[in-house]
Amino acid sequence: MDQIAALIEEVTAEIRKQWVTSSPGTPSVKDSLLAFFNAVDWTEPWLISLLCFHLVVLFITIKTRKNNNIQTGIFFAALFCVYMAERLNRWLSHRWTSFARQPYFDHHGVFMSSVWSGPLLLLACIILVNGLLSLSSLIIKWKRAELRHRARMATLKEQKSE
Repeated sequence: MDQIAALIEEVTAEIRKQWVTSSPGTPSVKDSLLAFFNAVDWTEPWLISLLCFHLVVLFITIKTRKNNNIQTGIFFAALFCVYMAERLNRWLSHRWTSFARQPYFDHHGVFMSSVWSGPLLLLACIILVNGLLSLSSLIIKWKRAELRHRARMATLKEQKSE
């Protein structure tokens, strides 16, 4: 266990070091993120609509956190949308002039991954964690009921033997 903790500490220290400093000639991660956010015109209507879409889906996910069927549907829909992101990026790269002021859609799909797939994957992780928490609480309830049942059976067995 100590070896795992030491390995995690070493990896996080390396990440922190790379976050702050970088090799000469290459920008740091922080500088790259700031350059990305500054290069995008966040006032474009389609980007505002996309942000609203992600917020609405997050709101629906939070409101339906107790309904496993809806959560499962949202989970698989989000993963399907991530799966289709490459095709959507290709399609949008040919039609960007009809809705955007800049050509955001490169052949690597970096922008699409950042504004489309990233939030959907985060949403899928939230749903997955919620499902695991629900499952663990269900297992706890089941075990408690099983222990109560065993205690009742032991009490009944003692009463019959007397």
